[in-house]
Amino acid sequence: MILDQFWLTDAQFSKIAPHLPTDTRGKARVDDRRVISGIVHVLKSGGRWIDAPPEYGPKKTLYNRYVRWAAKGVWIDLFHALAQAGGPPAEVLIDSSAVKAHRSASGGEGGEKSGHRSITRGRTTKIHALTDASCRPIAFMLTGGNVADCVAGAELLARLPPCEILHGDKGYDSDAIRRQVESDGAMPNIPPKANRKWKNCFSPFLYRNRNAIERMFCRLKDFRRVATRYDRNAANFLAAVCIAATVSYWL
Repeated sequence: MILDQFWLTDAQFSKIAPHLPTDTRGKARVDDRRVISGIVHVLKSGGRWIDAPPEYGPKKTLYNRYVRWAAKGVWIDLFHALAQAGGPPAEVLIDSSAVKAHRSASGGEGGEKSGHRSITRGRTTKIHALTDASCRPIAFMLTGGNVADCVAGAELLARLPPCEILHGDKGYDSDAIRRQVESDGAMPNIPPKANRKWKNCFSPFLYRNRNAIERMFCRLKDFRRVATRYDRNAANFLAAVCIAATVSYWL
């Protein structure tokens, strides 16, 4: 394998292998290690599938494996399985990051219900995430770029693991978010907005490491197919985010 091309090591593939589908019918699957390595290479480089190096095998095999497993939720389940293996974190961070959609991602019909990118002002998509204090992502969710953090946060916090503290910025300062976090047995450490009459309890000392989630987003966007959304289908783009997170933090 050429040095500037991605290839899963023995240790990395040993973590992935137990979570791959085993219900293959008919002809046996092409080498999983080679195909997954090729998929990661395309996501990192941001190139077209047709331009994938020949060392990874047929281009159509790479694309079909990526899309079919995205539709079945294999990539998301793999990410969740490895993330949960780390155990419950003491602190959890929540935030979002916007990515611009390429023209190839536009034109989907039916909006979010059909799995396509919602048409929003500026043609952007928001990646909402939960991470631990070590930058490691725990959960992801996609919305249109015009969706407020506090609105999406309520849905994302349904996946909040047991923890002691949740850190979020002022975008999550709402009574509903605070009650939801407290009902899960955690303390919301969120700076109050300037227009609040009653200032809630907030610790700047504990909040100082909240930039860990910003560093996580920066690392994910080193994958050019995460930094720019080329996939029209939301399930495919979420799969790319989960693969990038798995390779970057859980292997």
